[in-house]
Amino acid sequence: MIRVQDVHKRFVLHNQAATEVAVMARASLTVEPGECVALTGASGSGKSTLMRMVYGNYLTDHGHIFVGDLDVATAAPREILQLRRAGLGYVSQFLRVVPRVPTREVVAEPLLALGVGKEDAFARAEGLLATLNIPKALWALSPTTFSGGEQQRVNIARGFAHHYPALLLDEPTASLDAANREVVLKLIEEAKEKGAAILGIFHDEAARNTVCDRIVDVTAFTPHLAA
Repeated sequence: MIRVQDVHKRFVLHNQAATEVAVMARASLTVEPGECVALTGASGSGKSTLMRMVYGNYLTDHGHIFVGDLDVATAAPREILQLRRAGLGYVSQFLRVVPRVPTREVVAEPLLALGVGKEDAFARAEGLLATLNIPKALWALSPTTFSGGEQQRVNIARGFAHHYPALLLDEPTASLDAANREVVLKLIEEAKEKGAAILGIFHDEAARNTVCDRIVDVTAFTPHLAA
């Protein structure tokens, strides 16, 4: 479902005499439906860069990145937006939402964008918020005022609202207490059972060992570290 083929990436440091830094070379990996693959490697090895290229935030300099049948590396912006709407979810560490939008609507928004009726979308959102231990009294409030841990759980609920065929996870258990950590691991397992291809960054080794089927060390793709 996710195929990264011979991907290269460099950044140009315009404030340092346009110096070019090769941050990734010959990166290749696959994630099959129902599989969770963890990216590992030292800080600066390119884990987040690779995830952002898969999501279409960064362009590649060479190679292909297929999510389903779409090559994200060459796709038009409208094609990437459509992929994100229905085929590729991304749970980041940070919640970025429009201020004053109620939490229930923030979580339901991916479903509403797909044409799911309000009643069903809100029911799914409320179920996830309850499962992730967000108090009902907060559902009508904007999550921008919540604690960091609460915001992360809202972000997770939003990311799992739709059953994405492919899913990117950036530290999904970071800063969570033991109870909510177990809830998130269960959500990941359920997504795998539904056939999702999941690629993630897991610094939580125990969580990684619980839900991930394979590990890919991106240091092998990082020129200045692999040498």
